[in-house]
Order: sequence, then C-alpha cells, then structure tokens
Amino acid sequence: MKVPTVGESISEVTLVKWTKKDGDYVERDEVVCELESEKATFELNAEEAGSLILVAKEGDTLKIGDVACKIDTGAARPAGKAAPAPAAAAPAAAPQVQQAPVTAIPNDIKATPVAAAVIADKHVDPSTIKGTGAHGKIVKDDVFAALQNPGVAIGQEMFTRGERREKMSNLRKTVSRRLVEAKNTTAMLTTFNEVDMTKIMELRAKYKDVFKKQHEVNLGFMSFFTKACCFALQEFPSVNAYIDGDELVYHDYCDISIAVSAPKGLVVPVIRNAESLDMAGIEKEVLSLATKARDNKLTLPEMTGGTFTITNGGVFGSLMSTPIINIPQSAILGMHKIQERPMAVNGQVVIRPMMYIALSYDHRIIDGRESVSFLVRVKEMLESPEQLLFGKDPLKALLKL
Repeated sequence: MKVPTVGESISEVTLVKWTKKDGDYVERDEVVCELESEKATFELNAEEAGSLILVAKEGDTLKIGDVACKIDTGAARPAGKAAPAPAAAAPAAAPQVQQAPVTAIPNDIKATPVAAAVIADKHVDPSTIKGTGAHGKIVKDDVFAALQNPGVAIGQEMFTRGERREKMSNLRKTVSRRLVEAKNTTAMLTTFNEVDMTKIMELRAKYKDVFKKQHEVNLGFMSFFTKACCFALQEFPSVNAYIDGDELVYHDYCDISIAVSAPKGLVVPVIRNAESLDMAGIEKEVLSLATKARDNKLTLPEMTGGTFTITNGGVFGSLMSTPIINIPQSAILGMHKIQERPMAVNGQVVIRPMMYIALSYDHRIIDGRESVSFLVRVKEMLESPEQLLFGKDPLKALLKL
C-alpha cells in the first residue's frame, strides 16, 4: 500500500501512528494508520483483507507513492473472526452532529468543548481534574484551576529538570512558516476597540433553551460575531480582499475562517458563504468544523479558501492580543475574554460585561479609515443585535437613511 496523493502542493507526509500491529489481520477499508501532511491529518485504509506487514515506522517522513505497508491477501482469516457483513445488509445511519469529545479525553470523563480544547492544548491529564459542571462535567474554569497546581494537574514531579525533544510535525512546520511569512510580507497593523456584551448576553440567556430545542445546537457568541463581520465585510470590501501580484482580488461572498486549537496544532477551517447562513446555520457549521478539527478529521477543502478569519483567544482567558493575519487574507478579527468593568454610561458608573476586540490588517490594501470603521461597525452591531437582521439600525432602515 502506497502513500496516496493528498494535494497538488504536497510531496511528503509523516506517519503519525499505526492503528494496527504488524501481523494483525485487517479487513478491507479498515483503518491501519494515520498520516499527517502539512495541512491535515488523514487515515490510510486497507485496500484488501489480509495480514498486515509494516514497512514504514511511526515518525517516518514518506514521499507520495512510497510504500507504507503490505497486505498478505493469502493469509488465513483467524479462527473466530467472522467476515464482515455485506454493505447492503447494514442499515444506513443518518449522520449526526454532536458535541464531540476530544480524542485525548477518555469516554468516561465528560468535558465541555472549550474545556476539552484547553486540556488538549495544555496537555493536562483530565483524570486529575474535578468537574464542577452538571453531572460532574469538566468546564473551562476547572481546567484553569487545575493549571494553578501544575505539579498535580500535569502529572509531573515538582522541581524536576528533565527535558525532551520531539520532531516538529508537518502541520506545526507549516504554521511556523506561514506565521513568519505573514510577518515578513505584509504591512500588518492592529486596531482595537471594546464591545459592551450586555444585550447579547441577555438575548442568549432569554432564548438559549428554546434555540437549542428548535435547532438542536447551542447559541454561542461565534454566530453573533460571524454575522456582524459578514455585514461589515460587505460594507468595507477591501477587508474581504487580498493582493495577488499587481492586482486586488475582491470577493462578493464571505468565507469565514474560524481558528481552532486542535490537539496537533492550530487549524483554520472555513464556513462557506457565511453571509447566506442564519444564526443556527452558522452555529451548526462551527460545531461541525470544531468537532472534525479536534478529532483530526478535517479535509483539505475544508481548510482552504477563506476570505477573512475570526479567532477567539478569550476561551483560554486572553484579555487582549494582536492576532496575526492568515495569509493570503488581509485581515483577522480577535475576540477576547468577557470581563466585568466599571463603565461610564449616561453620566453614571455602571458595571458592564466588556470584551476587547482587535483587527489586525494589511495596511497595503486596507487604509486606517477602513480598518477603524470596520471594527466600529462590528461593535455597533454587537451592541445592538437587532441590527444583525438588516445590517443596519432598523429605524434607519425604515426611514431609508
């Protein structure tokens, strides 16, 4: 069995791990190993039933077309192992979108998607974390609390001076190269603003239960931000464009890339035509893509072609940051932690849930006026969610202003 072609620009992959041992009897289409390219992780399935003969080792870098393993089709099927039933006899199961667990967490330990992402990112042993959520479910605050005591939470002895070396994965090398390229080839600046999240939080608290019952998906913050960005991108098209040689390429659609921290590194799956989706449609796409990312099931088409990126460092506790552009795109929006702060409202000091937002942009194509106006537009729509219905103030829409 040879390494298959996985993309026009990909010439080599890394054999991450064997899911079967040398000499195991495998059935046709059974997964035998996981391969990782510079863009995604994918599985290699057995081409025929037989005894598996390993050729490559875990960690080996293989060229496209190299032999990964062999299958002895003449090997006798082990006693007691029945042949698989014909495909027609198996009932077709309808695909289901679920809150998928991260691969690093055992089935008997439950965690929210955000908590699972932090556990995978920080390499925390989930069995050492006491969940405070419903039915003992681990929430993100439980993980952060466990990280305050690293000697226990991470399963390492205190005051050790050990170190280890690991080969950098193709995915991590690609991320590193693209980040440096973004720094060296763009005139990147960042502008900041802050959003009063009061109305959105009230709206979510009021409708989250009926929304989940109606659409079978949670109402999160990402749908609000995605919807606001889509309207703002259509109002300021240069933020949704990129430079190609001596030309500017503008898009009449919004393919929104969502930065996701997966177990093997940062991936950026894309929500296609997000401007045409409603809130439930966006939430379902976010859940589906995040689930695939954390299970290493994303395909190359699902991670290419975005026109604008949103990243949420707030799930990890970030209060403010300067996100880096996802080239060849020209801008990226950074969401951050919601924190209560004293604000001056109508001459009175009140406590409001506030979030800093940041827009990093390529100054070669986006002027300061456009970048600031774009971010202000996003802020206005988030602070008045009713604007997300028309993309503008409903009263101004009524008066055609």
